[in-house]
Amino acid sequence: MEDDESHAQPPGRLSVFYYGAGHMLNDITAACWFTYLLLFLTDIGLSHRDAAVVMLSGQVADGLATVFSGELIDRFGHFKIWHASGSILVAVSFSSVFGGCLPCKIFSSDSSALETIGYSIFAAIFNVGWAATQVSHMSMINCITLHSTSRVVLASCRNAFTMVANLSLYAVAIVVFTVTKASTPMDIENQYRWIAYLSIFIGCCFVLIFLLGTKEPRLKFSAHGSCNARISWTYWFKKVLYYQVALVYVLTRLVVNVSQAYLAFFVINDLRMAQSAKALVPAIIYICSFIISIIFQEIAWTSRRLKAYYSAGAIIWMFCGAGIFLLPYNLSGLMYIIAIFIGIANALMMVTGVSMQSVLVGEDLNGCAFVCGSLSFLDKISCGIALYILQSYQKGNLSSDVFISITRFGFGLVPAFCSLLGAATTYTMEFPAYASKPLVEPLLE
Repeated sequence: MEDDESHAQPPGRLSVFYYGAGHMLNDITAACWFTYLLLFLTDIGLSHRDAAVVMLSGQVADGLATVFSGELIDRFGHFKIWHASGSILVAVSFSSVFGGCLPCKIFSSDSSALETIGYSIFAAIFNVGWAATQVSHMSMINCITLHSTSRVVLASCRNAFTMVANLSLYAVAIVVFTVTKASTPMDIENQYRWIAYLSIFIGCCFVLIFLLGTKEPRLKFSAHGSCNARISWTYWFKKVLYYQVALVYVLTRLVVNVSQAYLAFFVINDLRMAQSAKALVPAIIYICSFIISIIFQEIAWTSRRLKAYYSAGAIIWMFCGAGIFLLPYNLSGLMYIIAIFIGIANALMMVTGVSMQSVLVGEDLNGCAFVCGSLSFLDKISCGIALYILQSYQKGNLSSDVFISITRFGFGLVPAFCSLLGAATTYTMEFPAYASKPLVEPLLE
């Protein structure tokens, strides 16, 4: 009884900090994956379509792994074991994604097909580990506390550490790109290899903080049975809210991931900004997102506020998308201003979008990992397909007289359209009555 009551209370600040640190390795490697992978692969000689195949192979592996991870975590528990195992796999495999084509070295071949296969294999391995870590960490929110607003606080702290991870990556990237010069494909590989190694080191330090500071949560008694009674998948499929939350989450991830993947292409090829801009512009985005995420930890949340803040972020992104699509290269300085609003919009949509999953789960904790895993599956597959389609139409470096490019569609119109659909879906949601009650205690003790 006392244990149940403790889970209904807000967690302490230190507990929130320890939890938030747990996704740093995933976040910093994912930032590198979406920001630099396509750029790296095309820089070393792969075609845009082959680069898209590598990206898609990783996304498909990630999507499938999230479903299996969610099912196994619901069945056997042990969040921290899954988290640690996935983190080890991420750390070991990620350096190989940017570390050159291993099969090419083994078979002494420079075949583009073999290069594509080699990079795809390590991309898939990396994403399997990434999925295990993500699902275990995300589903822990619902088992650390039954306090609905505290779950938003945990999601907000998790998002804040995502911003820290991204800022760390771009700080590393600025140093590497400034200190080292790349004139050959081997120089380019060395640059990204250093970025990968330093990112892994930073992320692993925070994973250790998480593992040492966070206690293994225990699945609580749910409203539908004992802690040993698993919830069938069909239980969720009968809920209209499941499909609404799934659609909002997928659209939100499309906004963030597709825009991040084409940001570097846009500032270099379309706006012709300095090379440092491919690190400075995203750094501005994540600084703003970090600030908003910190502010969110002091807000009393209700279902109405979740919907309102998400819609506000979506509206901001629609204006940003229009600005990106129409921005000429001779006004490239405005990109820094647009980046501020993108950062605000990303934080508004991500924190509230993830928190809607906790509202959906409620006290049905024995199915929380399946919810996180299934939604992540849809997210990974949709992002992979979207990036593959866009990259397949990419024609290489743009000439100065080309204005409307695939990059502008990917960085501007696609996120804006997804934001519009997300806001419309959020408007139709009807949350359970308990989710509408505001918090009367302090958010954090």
